[in-house]
Amino acid sequence: MKFHIAINLERMSPDQSMRAVRDHTLDMVRMADQAGFETAWAAEHHALEMTIAPNPFQILTWWADHTEQIRLGCGVANAAYWHPINLAGEAAMVDLLSDGRLDLGLGSGAYQREFDRMKPGLQQHESYKYMQEMLPLVRALWQGDVAHEGVNWQFPASTSCPKPLQSEVPLWVAARSPITFDYAVANDCNIMCWPLTLPMAEAEKYRAQLDDAIAKAGGDWNRTFALMRHSAVYTNAADRQGAIGAIRHVLGQFGNLMMKKGEVINGFPEQVPLEELDGNVRVDPEMLEENLMFGSPDQVIEKLRAYAALGVDAFIYYASMGMEPDQQKRSLDLFITRVMPEFT
Repeated sequence: MKFHIAINLERMSPDQSMRAVRDHTLDMVRMADQAGFETAWAAEHHALEMTIAPNPFQILTWWADHTEQIRLGCGVANAAYWHPINLAGEAAMVDLLSDGRLDLGLGSGAYQREFDRMKPGLQQHESYKYMQEMLPLVRALWQGDVAHEGVNWQFPASTSCPKPLQSEVPLWVAARSPITFDYAVANDCNIMCWPLTLPMAEAEKYRAQLDDAIAKAGGDWNRTFALMRHSAVYTNAADRQGAIGAIRHVLGQFGNLMMKKGEVINGFPEQVPLEELDGNVRVDPEMLEENLMFGSPDQVIEKLRAYAALGVDAFIYYASMGMEPDQQKRSLDLFITRVMPEFT
């Protein structure tokens, strides 16, 4: 099993220093680089302090300048917010400046709130159509001139400048629904999925959807299936409580965004009362500890073995959940020193 890290510039209150948030994020990526993680993922989000990522390609270029081996993953760009020529060129520039370390992920976005501001009139559940039109266009633009008369974009002959250094940039699709698994497999893409706070059965459902998609495509798919979970490794009660308290707080904000139940004031989502949360953002402490990649090193190893048995090729350690920076580093260090050696 390979290991990836996903981390945001995450500011949980106006009292936090933006410089401290910046420096902590880079420290975590450098720890992962030195430990042999395969990929570091940067997201795209807008007008939210809890995920400061208006342009993932800027973040990846910054990380490239401070790391040596780790691959740099855009995880993921929201296709509806970009023009294909712009996206192809920005991504290829990261590949050039990083000496060929880019992985490009595309997705359909998460929050209707962002669409209402970035792409007014587009409903989140319709945005997959932009991703499906974008992906083959980016591939074509990296090869040379292409003209396009599509549903969402139209342009005369143009190409990506620069071109990627890699002859084949790994392409990823963020998938949850069967239609997206089908599209990713049919287009020979790697797949990342995120079961949120749901139990192992949700991961099993994704694997079944992947297997169905592979069967529909004739059984020929040899790419990477990656799964992401919020992760916290701890060896004492204080850090356990810190992890569970932090994720419950973040889920109150996440519930605001997913269910549109509160306001976002100056970039900070108001908390939704925890008793109002259900479904993908349930917050029962014991359930969270069981479902997420939380626990002692031995508990985390056991959970990872279950994912490996399911056919997960890469585990994405999602570090951002509002924990104190020092605890985030303790957790990552435990994962590196006590967990990863069991899989290498």
